[in-house]
Amino acid sequence: VDLNEPQIIPDAGPAPEQKAIPVASHDHLVAMRAQIAKIDMAPDTSFLTPEEVQVVDLLNQAANLMSEIYKHQVNAGTDELRAEIAATSSPDKDLLLNLYDLYYGPWDMLDHDKPFYGSEDRPAGAAFYPADMSKEEFEGWIAAHPEDKEAFISGYTVIERTDDGGLKAVPYHEAYAEWLVPAAGLLRQAAAITTNESLKTFLTLRADAFLSDDYFESEMAWMDLDGPIEVAIGPYEVYTDGLYGYKTAFEAFVTIKDPAESAALDKYKGMLRDMEGNLPVPDSYKNFKRGFESPIAVVNQVHGGGDNVPGVQTIAFNLPNDERVREAKGAKKVLLNNVMGAKFERILQPMAEHVLVDDQAPMLMQKYMGAETLFHELSHSLGPGTITKNGEETTVNAELKELYSSIEEGKADVMGAWNILYMMQRNELPAAEKENFLATYFTGIFRAIRFGTGEAHGKGAAIQYSWYKEQGAFTVDKATGKYRVDFAKLEEAIRSLTAKFVTIEGDGDYDTAKA
Repeated sequence: VDLNEPQIIPDAGPAPEQKAIPVASHDHLVAMRAQIAKIDMAPDTSFLTPEEVQVVDLLNQAANLMSEIYKHQVNAGTDELRAEIAATSSPDKDLLLNLYDLYYGPWDMLDHDKPFYGSEDRPAGAAFYPADMSKEEFEGWIAAHPEDKEAFISGYTVIERTDDGGLKAVPYHEAYAEWLVPAAGLLRQAAAITTNESLKTFLTLRADAFLSDDYFESEMAWMDLDGPIEVAIGPYEVYTDGLYGYKTAFEAFVTIKDPAESAALDKYKGMLRDMEGNLPVPDSYKNFKRGFESPIAVVNQVHGGGDNVPGVQTIAFNLPNDERVREAKGAKKVLLNNVMGAKFERILQPMAEHVLVDDQAPMLMQKYMGAETLFHELSHSLGPGTITKNGEETTVNAELKELYSSIEEGKADVMGAWNILYMMQRNELPAAEKENFLATYFTGIFRAIRFGTGEAHGKGAAIQYSWYKEQGAFTVDKATGKYRVDFAKLEEAIRSLTAKFVTIEGDGDYDTAKA
């Protein structure tokens, strides 16, 4: 994106030789801000008891602390940089600060992380590693100090410089103690108030984990949560670590469960084993070791924190990511119903008339945005997880490294579509609506591509688009620039791409994933 002759503003300091700081033009900043809509999600909390209201309030406070941690995971000097912007004489200072707060830094997450303040690129490894550390140095250190490998590749450590210029791993509970200690205190307060035993157990164990970095027991307890309050809080996804995909980012979802909607979808968790068996790959790639009794929760989001706040808003998640928990209990799929509804009404439905030819645009159905979201999350629990490569047990994540997130998100998208088609074959969903589903799914690819190829879901969507183009699954009307979907070819391309993703993961094939 051309920054349209960016402004140059002096640094706020009084030094005689002031450095010039490039800043995006006013028009560009205004256009950036216009991309972010403010929506009143209006979750219904009227049925909560006074006790539950107290608990939710404490969880909201803890979620805000996850945001403070995540800001420092993105940029170790975030407080100083924000103060620098606040001290400038730029006429766009308020707009810059607003964008900085929305994106948790000076990089445009919707435009490949291009800086809108300053000229420094966002480090691939964010603030999980020293900014001047190369992959060669990291790997060389591990080769020379094999005793450090476990700590260095852990999802719960930050890599820092030693005084003599070497490298060291610092546990999260030490690096982020400023926020984790009070967060643990808030969770313990909430645990003391709630009379829901499953929530009390989870919050107590998660508070302990904040101070030890041992999350296994609290992840197991999270799988057993029941009651109206559904909360996920802690270090989860590795998207922010673009260097290796090892380091987890802190986030929080504070939500209220919709019991009727959850019960309506509950039947699908009993079909996961059949979905695994139906994957279009040899049996050696199928994974029947994971637990298949994965709960499904349909919720309305009340508050967010950390990784899920800046940039593109999450409509669903599938946790935990710990393969030990997945093999024991599966993974929980949580659908954020109010967020999803807003995205269909404000984005996907209006987008159809710009993407699809006139006779296909009206075919979109909101129910299939919801279905694709559900089956995307279900598909995270299918396919390879723990694998054997070169005679050693490892994981898909460890082998695909920084490519894992985009491959896994692309896999979940296309496998979700494959499983919806399978449900139609089984008459669990109406086969007469197959083309409605395929039109909705295809348009959804364009919604996700908008996230940019620097974001895992956006890159996964770009992979799907390229594959479907190669397979002739669509044509472009030269007069209008709109797409016409060939539904039969798209269905076949969904099958072949599902197989491609699963074999890449099952083989731990980094080179093919990168190609």
